[in-house]
Amino acid sequence: MTVEKVDATVADFDGHFEKLFAAADADDKVVKLLLFLADREPSSSLTWCPDCNVAEPVIYEKLESLGKDVVLLRAFVGDKPTWRDPAHPWRVDPRFGLKGVPTLLLWDASKGAAKGRLEDDEANVADKIDALLRLD
Repeated sequence: MTVEKVDATVADFDGHFEKLFAAADADDKVVKLLLFLADREPSSSLTWCPDCNVAEPVIYEKLESLGKDVVLLRAFVGDKPTWRDPAHPWRVDPRFGLKGVPTLLLWDASKGAAKGRLEDDEANVADKIDALLRLD
């Protein structure tokens, strides 16, 4: 079983999303997730968001141990000023309605909507990640 991580920014997100998530495909056994994260700091491998830095390793560990093929679209929200803008595209997009990062969405391509989500205050909790993954 594999975890395919695809990285996207606001600028190239739509292309990646359409390719990976917009339509149900023949292989509906693949778990499809979106992980919205803060941008990484140029001087390190860490993001500017402490919650993202805590949640990422927990999420990746859970996905690796899932025993299913996973596609994870990691959507980087931008630097802090960009993210803080109330008109940020992913804040106002009704498909996502982001309020914080990290946010982990389990995506249902057949419905074009999230099946479940973990917001910034729970995306690092192993039991909650397990519960989200059981929805698939």
